[in-house]
Amino acid sequence: QSQLVESGGGLVQPGGSLRLSCLASGFTVDAYTIAWFRQAPGKEREGVACISASGGSTNYRDSVKGRFTTSRDTAKNTVYLEMNRLKPEDTAVYYCAALIQHVHRECVIVPKGVRNWGQGTQVTVAS
Repeated sequence: QSQLVESGGGLVQPGGSLRLSCLASGFTVDAYTIAWFRQAPGKEREGVACISASGGSTNYRDSVKGRFTTSRDTAKNTVYLEMNRLKPEDTAVYYCAALIQHVHRECVIVPKGVRNWGQGTQVTVAS
């Protein structure tokens, strides 16, 4: 059974940091683009970041560039989203997803060709 499991969410003050993890089972993270999405209450889901199957490409939405970093550990079959200088507007449920995209091309943060979604983890930024 293939699945993605996120962890690492929680409550953090503005300016703080969190690291989300996305553990894959049933497939390897170097076979798919792994992307992060988020959805805040009353808002549409939006793409946050991605890392290509080759690991050679990452992309971010403009509002998180310079603050968020996605990386992976293939030995642990896990992808990470390091979030720094968090803002209240980053509050959302964060999901990771395995996407079928070209291995060696730049990854794109769109929810198409989805192999698996994770169950989501809540991130709340508040004082």
